[in-house]
Amino acid sequence: MKHYLCLLLCLAVCFTQAKSKTNVKSNLVVFAANNPKIQYTGRIDFTNPLKPRFWSPAVYVQARFKGTSCTIMLNDEVLYGTTHNYIEVVIDNQKPVRLQTNGKTNVIKAAENLPYGVHTITICKDTESGIGYLEFTGIKCAELLSLPAKPSRKIEYIGDSITCGSSMDMTAIACGKGTWYDQHNAYMSYGPLTSRALNAQYVLSSVSGIGLIHSCCDMKIQMPQVFDKINMRTDSIKWNFTQYQPDVVTVCLGQNDGIQDSTAYCSAYVKFIGDIRMHYPKADIVCLTSPMGDSTLTPVLKKYITSINNYVNHAGDEKVTHYFFSKRYFHGCGTHPDMAEHREIAEELTVYLKQLKNW
Repeated sequence: MKHYLCLLLCLAVCFTQAKSKTNVKSNLVVFAANNPKIQYTGRIDFTNPLKPRFWSPAVYVQARFKGTSCTIMLNDEVLYGTTHNYIEVVIDNQKPVRLQTNGKTNVIKAAENLPYGVHTITICKDTESGIGYLEFTGIKCAELLSLPAKPSRKIEYIGDSITCGSSMDMTAIACGKGTWYDQHNAYMSYGPLTSRALNAQYVLSSVSGIGLIHSCCDMKIQMPQVFDKINMRTDSIKWNFTQYQPDVVTVCLGQNDGIQDSTAYCSAYVKFIGDIRMHYPKADIVCLTSPMGDSTLTPVLKKYITSINNYVNHAGDEKVTHYFFSKRYFHGCGTHPDMAEHREIAEELTVYLKQLKNW
């Protein structure tokens, strides 16, 4: 009789748990984008807190939920009427999934049939400002929980298409196929990879084709002009630098400038370092060579950067250093670094920053 009662008790508990999980699946709730439990990192326009808008690559949104599934809601600018952004979705420590939006409003089932419990979701913009904005409008799940505090370490990566993560991901569409942004993958680019290896937050302040004094492709902007903007590509919406104060800023420019008059280039670079220092008085500033620079450009960039570094150090700013990549990375589309090479670039940079900051 005792065994029979125990069996009935066990069955009752199991039934209650199963019923509870079923109810969790069916009683999903939409949590608006302004919910304080949702974390945002990057240059974001919060003018409408229910539709935080962002253009830059690698802006990311994180949330923690309890249950077995999760749906996210995003608006896409659909720039030019046909252009759709890519995002990276990561659940817990699972393999990242790269998805593309398909319209102005997007309801994406980001996770389903997960083991019942607590899960973390990361949504990262893979494409850059030239592909148009995204707006995060909410998350649908059974229960939204508070996330741990963000990592205290912060890094900002200034650069061009290499830093954007463009032309690197051929897993779905080969080079020369589709459109130019089909190979973008900011989440797996060297900056975010480096930051995740160092347990640091990351911001990519980068635009494809941009230079320090000369940009390619008939662009009318250069990095010093747009560095203080949320939408760098269109030089619009002032950014509040107090929102993100990095411990380290890396500058990876020069690929689109090419070989310039040394006085003009170095003078502009020194001035730009001064602009960065004005916004980030305590940051280490690291000047990088272009990872895709060829045998003609790279020696010139090394000379420029060495001279620039020596000048600003002698002028009193000792928190400016430089790092020269060990080789050329060029096996992606249009001689950009590919996915594997971005990992190598990140490994090099991780070692250097770990030593620099004693991380």
